[in-house]
Amino acid sequence: MMKRRWLTLLCCGLLVNTTFAQEGWPSITKEMKPWTRWWWMGSAVDKTNIARELQLFDEVGFGGVEVTPIYGAKGYEARYIPYLSNSWMDMLEFTTEKAADLGLGVDMNLGTGWPFGGPQVTDQDAASKFFLDEVLLKTGETLNFPLGPQEKKETFAKLQALRAFKANGEEINLDQLIGKTTGQWSAPEDLRMMALFSGRTKQRVKRAAPGGEGFTLDHLGATSVEHYLTSFTQAFQAREIPIRSFFNDSYEVYGANWTDSFLDEFRKRKNYRLEDHLLDFSGKGNDKDREARVKSDYRDVVSEILRTNFLIPFTSFSQERGALSRNQAHGSPGNLIDLYASTDIAECETFGSSFFNIPRLRRDSADIRNVDPDPMMFKFASSATNTHGKKYTSSETFTWLTEHFRTSLSQAKPEIEQLFLAGVNHVFYHGTTYSPADIPFPGWLFYASVNFTSNNPLWTHMSGLNQYVTRVQSILQSTQADNELLIYWPIYDIWHDTEAPFKTLSVHHVDHWLHPTDFYKQSMGLQQSGYCFDFVSDAILEQARMDHRQLFTAKNARPYKAIVVPKSQYFSENTFAKLLELAEEGATLIFQGLPEDVPGLHNVAQRQKQLHDLRARLKFSEEGENQYTAYGKGKIYLTEDVQSALETEHIFPERLVRSKLKFSRRVGNEKTYYYFVNHSGETIDDVFRLNAVGSNYTLLDPQTGKIAVLPNAGGQVRLQIPSGYAWIVAVSDDSTQAAAYRYVDKMEELPLFNQPWKVSFLSGGPVLPKSRTLKKLAFWTTWNDQDANRFSGIAQYETTVKLRKRPDKSYLLTLGEVGESARVFVNNKEAGILWAHPFQLEIGSLLQEGDNIIRVEVANLMSNRVRDLDKRKVSWRNYHEINFVNIDYKNFDASGWKIMDSGLKGPVKLFAY
Repeated sequence: MMKRRWLTLLCCGLLVNTTFAQEGWPSITKEMKPWTRWWWMGSAVDKTNIARELQLFDEVGFGGVEVTPIYGAKGYEARYIPYLSNSWMDMLEFTTEKAADLGLGVDMNLGTGWPFGGPQVTDQDAASKFFLDEVLLKTGETLNFPLGPQEKKETFAKLQALRAFKANGEEINLDQLIGKTTGQWSAPEDLRMMALFSGRTKQRVKRAAPGGEGFTLDHLGATSVEHYLTSFTQAFQAREIPIRSFFNDSYEVYGANWTDSFLDEFRKRKNYRLEDHLLDFSGKGNDKDREARVKSDYRDVVSEILRTNFLIPFTSFSQERGALSRNQAHGSPGNLIDLYASTDIAECETFGSSFFNIPRLRRDSADIRNVDPDPMMFKFASSATNTHGKKYTSSETFTWLTEHFRTSLSQAKPEIEQLFLAGVNHVFYHGTTYSPADIPFPGWLFYASVNFTSNNPLWTHMSGLNQYVTRVQSILQSTQADNELLIYWPIYDIWHDTEAPFKTLSVHHVDHWLHPTDFYKQSMGLQQSGYCFDFVSDAILEQARMDHRQLFTAKNARPYKAIVVPKSQYFSENTFAKLLELAEEGATLIFQGLPEDVPGLHNVAQRQKQLHDLRARLKFSEEGENQYTAYGKGKIYLTEDVQSALETEHIFPERLVRSKLKFSRRVGNEKTYYYFVNHSGETIDDVFRLNAVGSNYTLLDPQTGKIAVLPNAGGQVRLQIPSGYAWIVAVSDDSTQAAAYRYVDKMEELPLFNQPWKVSFLSGGPVLPKSRTLKKLAFWTTWNDQDANRFSGIAQYETTVKLRKRPDKSYLLTLGEVGESARVFVNNKEAGILWAHPFQLEIGSLLQEGDNIIRVEVANLMSNRVRDLDKRKVSWRNYHEINFVNIDYKNFDASGWKIMDSGLKGPVKLFAY
């Protein structure tokens, strides 16, 4: 009986408890399910509503929450709970207890809003910046002490260096005057004075929760970070609250380019004094090469102390409490790969929407931002994970995917698939706002969210998306990336310029710092050719080793077959020496061009000679286009035709990309897994030879959970993937106890749907429209019915068809145009949720000879109801700080929106095959 029940549920694409009961799917952990960022507005939470919302999360298939307190709703101040107070900690403790009862996990932002900061951050520990002032003194003019910066508003300034420059460029060191608090100093001749001060940015925590207001933390200072973490040690004292991981959001510490001890940190790492090069640092010197070298060194030091003074202590703090650390490195002023790798979980972020050539996939022009999400950006995070042998790469997912209330589950699917293809395997939705049951529609909402809330009609179909994510992540988390190549990221080419010293690498400006580079172009070319790779940094290469002629970057990492070095001008002589050492031991290196120079200023002539001597060992000619040399046990190529060099080494791409299929390849459990996604405009149906070969090819359908054996001949397998659909194919020599896959061949449309459809409204508001019967399917927003036009909720479309069922046929139901998702019932049995393109489902097992009742429950979005609220000027958004803005960060107003198509337009069709 239990087995029969499982088979019924499997056809519906449902998960049973926490395991997949059929061979082929891993047992499910909470991490394999999607998690969501859970904003606590004003921390106005109570145990009843916490328990209610956690129960709802569990019911639709979430695996956990990330608690992030933010500003509150006006009028509810009496409910606010001050951050980290005993009452707040009680609520957090209750949250973890209730979550544990449900099998959910709880992560916690180690602050409120973002970035880290709050009332515990004193002036001394606040985010810092430098002031570099220039004063021209005539002979006899004086400096009056104490000396302060020209920025009059700066009240916490400290003079750190003072230099004078004569007309001939000769420098006068006046650092002996730094501690001078009274008196004057007179210029003996005409001088240019340069004064370096440290000060404070005065930035305060954005979107802070009550009790979390205050200055942003100095992330670069060891002492300031220690003080900040200590405040949480005290808050958790005597409490055993099982936080799964502590979280740090993207680096949005604006203008924070300094810490009071920076000059000492610089001197220790670069073996020269930055204060001896103030003209170069300020950009007012005459030697542009030296200026770029000084600024490159400055950026290198900023990157290193962000890692050693902030991220490593943050990880230690988390691990000491039995938790993991999770960090978003993008936007940081440093080497993103190394910064991502400095915590237990590297987290990237999607921001905005992408174009996909999937038929009928809606993309409104009002939702398009200045730069589309770039999946190559995600690989900085997944590369840090893979090269260090770690398990999870997470993502803040769907930030500003569309305008408020207009995001469908079908739009979410390809965006999340881009993450999976790039190596992400632990997604966090952005997100869900805690909203008490007594708050009227639309409830409390966060201003940049997709609004995955129970007030959103899509919530009734959320389990469709969540089960899909769970199935895919169950494979991605149970395996390792099977990437052949390491591609070196030439960070020093980015750092070596004469722009303003401080440089951040954000997701919003990839068109500036990433897209123009040879590194990006080479990576895109190799990906489009069908290669799999990770990015690698100098620090990762330093730890790399050869073992039995295999290249490893960490103890638990997978081996790589070759290292590709794109064209780069500035290159560490130590890294070049390490690469030659690896080649000596058997590695294959492919240089698109040999590096020309070393970065930085310290001992530059000596280091340039070292690099020159290392290059000379290769004995490549200056003019040869495609060159090769054996080097020890390894091989080194110098060529712009990287792919030819790879194929010479029998490192071949997956040729199937020529069909426009996207893929990622994983290995585990003595199997190779391919995750295929079709984002093209048509079904891809062809026979392919995969690089992984086995006697058995098994389809695991992540949309439905079904498993089937794919016939293969001589290692060739037929893939038949509709536009918008995904397959997982496992290749092994193990047999699978599953039926053979039934390809959709010789399709015959059955002319059954010529009967009327009865439409009735089941749930939603503001009122339920009247039922009606339709001769022809149509969106309910085409009826000229005002109640239907402003309705958000669930309606059912029902009809009865007469079928002469044939036992040798399968039957495919297609819904046509859906606004926006649907749950299908056949003869009062659930067939499944159709929440994304191509909105089709095999229903043969549920059909019967004779009459068949087809019922489709359709959910639209919140858009039309919110539009109606704004047209009637109903007050529903009233929050502190930013209140509620649209996708362009202007005041939100939906009153001028067009009514969004809602319901089922069809045509609904049934095909026999």
